[in-house]
Amino acid sequence: MSFPPATQFPPLILDDIKGAQKMLSGVSRVTAMEGSRHLTDLVGAPVRFKCENLQRTGSFKLRGAYVRIAGLSPVERAAGVVAASAGNHAQGVALASALLGVRATVFMPVGAPLPKVAATREYGARVRLHGHVVDETLAAAQEYAQETGAVFIHPFDHPDIIAGQGTVGLEILEQCPEVRTIVVGIGGGGLAAGIAVAVKAVRPDVRIVGVQAAGAAAYPPSLAAGHPVSIGSLQTMADGMKVGRPGDVPFPLIRDLVDEVRTVSEDELSSALLLCLERAKMVVEPAGASPVAALLSDPKSFRGPVVALLSGGNVDPLLMQRILTHGMSAAGRYLSLRLRLTDRPGALATMLAVLSVADANVLDVSHVRTDPRLGLTEAEVELHLETKGPEHCAEVAAALRDAGYLVLN
Repeated sequence: MSFPPATQFPPLILDDIKGAQKMLSGVSRVTAMEGSRHLTDLVGAPVRFKCENLQRTGSFKLRGAYVRIAGLSPVERAAGVVAASAGNHAQGVALASALLGVRATVFMPVGAPLPKVAATREYGARVRLHGHVVDETLAAAQEYAQETGAVFIHPFDHPDIIAGQGTVGLEILEQCPEVRTIVVGIGGGGLAAGIAVAVKAVRPDVRIVGVQAAGAAAYPPSLAAGHPVSIGSLQTMADGMKVGRPGDVPFPLIRDLVDEVRTVSEDELSSALLLCLERAKMVVEPAGASPVAALLSDPKSFRGPVVALLSGGNVDPLLMQRILTHGMSAAGRYLSLRLRLTDRPGALATMLAVLSVADANVLDVSHVRTDPRLGLTEAEVELHLETKGPEHCAEVAAALRDAGYLVLN
């Protein structure tokens, strides 16, 4: 299914977003805004979180989906709606359809996390698993729309979707009228475009910074080219940002109204997620934590007060476990090393006592005696330790060397 070019849609204006806000009254939550003392200290100015991870369905996507479906004609509603998504958009469309009494079919990739599939079904949508990547799932949904007449609900490339997402910007201005910088993650661009239209119409002095994962950053080359361009492989843990081409509708809005688009690394995303969990007690998915990653990567470059949008909290528990491990490693909280010791009774216990004094927590230990590289009386030990940070890692390694052990790495 194709959509009219962006130029065929009437320009999105503040009144459209205000109308969406009225439509969403009693449907979406006015999510909380919480301060972050840690980031405030780093930035040197107040930093607040806009907590869309606490929105119904766990992300901002309900806003746009509801406005889009509510705007359908009676004939279109009777035909039902169809969407394609690996998670957040799926749940937003499912709940919005249930609230409006519209039949919904959602196509999801075969490997979509089971909790997201289950949640989409529980909201009332019929789920079809198809394809192993989102592009295959999207094609199947569009084919279904052509065959059945169901209305395809695009995740970001429609003015109604953007107007719904823009209501987040109005809430930010109401909750933090002194804001000077808003940091928002960008996938296809619907959220950032909507916020930019809402905020710049009221406060053109507010700086808006978009953030993309470096492994899925379609906007920087598109902005350089002056039009949406497709990028190749998408390599990031941030599923919500795996969009290979900017939307035709949000692109000109982001080009004209968003002041800057930055990229963040996988290590920075992991560290941001870990900070949200430990310091803010917030469960946030990698894409949702991207504004925090940008603040951590260059805190002094932001003019405060800053509002960082936590756009979603739907993260698969197994992925969360891997990300937290990665984040702790990136933050210097894990130390892996190998060392040689004399193979005699009690030698391993003596070495572990050194680690105990150094206050390092042993997560895993491997004791090898049979490697041909070892001497007759030697053993090699591989250690995985939990530490308090980079300085503590250096202290632990130094303690082992001071005790006479040969530390290999």
